[in-house]
Amino acid sequence: MAGKRFGGFAVGFVIATSTLLMACAEPGTDSAGEPTEGNALRAMPEGVASLVLRNGKVATLDDAMPEASGLAAREGRIVAVGTDEEVAEWIGEGTEVIDLGGRLAIPGFIEGHGHFMGLGNARMILDLTTASTWQEIVDMVGAAAAEAEPGAWIAGRGWHQEKWTVAPDILVDGVPVHDDLSAVSPENPVVLTHASGHATFANARALELAGITSETPDPLGGTIVHDGSGEPTGLLRETSQRLVRAAMSEWESQRSEAEVDARLREQVRLANEELLRKGITSFQDAGSGFATVDLLKRMADEGQLPVRLYVMLGGGFETLEGRLDEYRMIGYGGDRLTVRSIKQVVDGALGSHGAWLLQPYADMPSSTGLATNPPEAIERVARLAIDHGYQVNTHAIGDRGNREVLDLYERTFADNPDQTDLRWRIEHAQHIAPDDIPRFGQMGVIASMQGIHGCSDGPWVMLRLGEGRARSGAYVWQDLLRSGAVVTNGTDVPVEDVDPLESYHCTVTRQVADGSTFFPDQALTREEALKSYTASNAYAAFEEDIKGTLEVGKLADVTVLSRDILTIPADEILETTVDYTIVGGVVEYARD
Repeated sequence: MAGKRFGGFAVGFVIATSTLLMACAEPGTDSAGEPTEGNALRAMPEGVASLVLRNGKVATLDDAMPEASGLAAREGRIVAVGTDEEVAEWIGEGTEVIDLGGRLAIPGFIEGHGHFMGLGNARMILDLTTASTWQEIVDMVGAAAAEAEPGAWIAGRGWHQEKWTVAPDILVDGVPVHDDLSAVSPENPVVLTHASGHATFANARALELAGITSETPDPLGGTIVHDGSGEPTGLLRETSQRLVRAAMSEWESQRSEAEVDARLREQVRLANEELLRKGITSFQDAGSGFATVDLLKRMADEGQLPVRLYVMLGGGFETLEGRLDEYRMIGYGGDRLTVRSIKQVVDGALGSHGAWLLQPYADMPSSTGLATNPPEAIERVARLAIDHGYQVNTHAIGDRGNREVLDLYERTFADNPDQTDLRWRIEHAQHIAPDDIPRFGQMGVIASMQGIHGCSDGPWVMLRLGEGRARSGAYVWQDLLRSGAVVTNGTDVPVEDVDPLESYHCTVTRQVADGSTFFPDQALTREEALKSYTASNAYAAFEEDIKGTLEVGKLADVTVLSRDILTIPADEILETTVDYTIVGGVVEYARD
């Protein structure tokens, strides 16, 4: 297979931009000017496939034919699934034939909840995910400050206090104060985002530019943490992060439009590159603004979106009113971009003590978390959404947050009895009161969960909730399935690595870093877990007719794995590699 270049950058593996394989008058259209399917067509003789996979195990997830050995694709769609002999009938001049050599081919992984631009941005700032101590983070910032221009902002993401092996000498609410950080970056404002995205740590210069002092009041839905003398420690929870973000945005506004556009396009490029390398063919983006959708639409027109995007619009009632009809689109650019849902947020995260609980935190009895957005404001958006044909997907992590969202959904459903296929979602659904678990199935609310959270959070969840609450309502995937609910999978990238194999492994093992298991009775079977990453995610985006299973007529989105994750020992799942990522019948990534 010939090597290609993606986005103008050479890489150490094969990534083929689909526009190089198109036979069309302009990006997104065929030679007659009509929209293409899959944005990656080639002119092939009648009855000849552009791509054939054979000599493997094809796990279709189609009940009518669960397994095959081969698959053929033409014009972006699957035209045959069956034996090697059956798919060989589609081989002709120009057909690309891949001998799977016994490897496993599955429906392309669909990331069910992540932050697309956030993934790209995370590759352009300090990566704090590997830091095992606060001192390591201070050292990283110090090194960055030594190279930065005075006044330039330094950003990073991924720290988590529960993952540090050594605690700092001074702690407030389990997190250090800014003194050491400020000492190594006196002339550069610093903002370091928590792994969850629901808290930020700022140094003295950033606090100064944001106007945060001992007298600054907490904003609605946020907390400015203070030390014993009343001075801000640097930790900003939930909406209080916006104060330093606003100051940083003012500095960034000095960039030219061309510089801003180039940076955003680089974020898109980096995100696509990583997703393809990890076998992801579709990505459900959990909250973007209109300007981001405009950029993605332009890039779809240019053929620069190899990964298919399902974008949830972010914002409140005033932001969204009057614009929903203009931005609603399904399958734009050859099924590359869909906008038909709205993202809302009711609370924060467990790790930062921001999840909204019915009872106080076990390790912070003074707090039940935060309502970052009043439920009545979300309900107002929900009623706007139902009037304009939009799905509503609400972030809720704590049991109080989940209950409030279920309640407002239930009221909205009751007032619109003619709407019977809404597929509204709760994003994360991490901690649910036992009485509320059956409501997901009863109401048809989708539990949009992230398997990997169960393993990364497992070591400290009981610190936050206590064993009883953790056992009865935390990360209860099997209980939700038994309620009749659709349970989906993802990573919430950049909160976690976007690797679907790591999340799949956690979903079927519930094994945490020390080798113990976190309530293993809630683990999914291998097939249930695979469906949660493919067919269920397709259903959650109203795309089950074109994605999620390998059937004739559906988009030819396929991921080829080096090992059979449905049968190998669990510890070998993490040793499995993505060998091919195929989108619309085009090999967009191949491992060397």
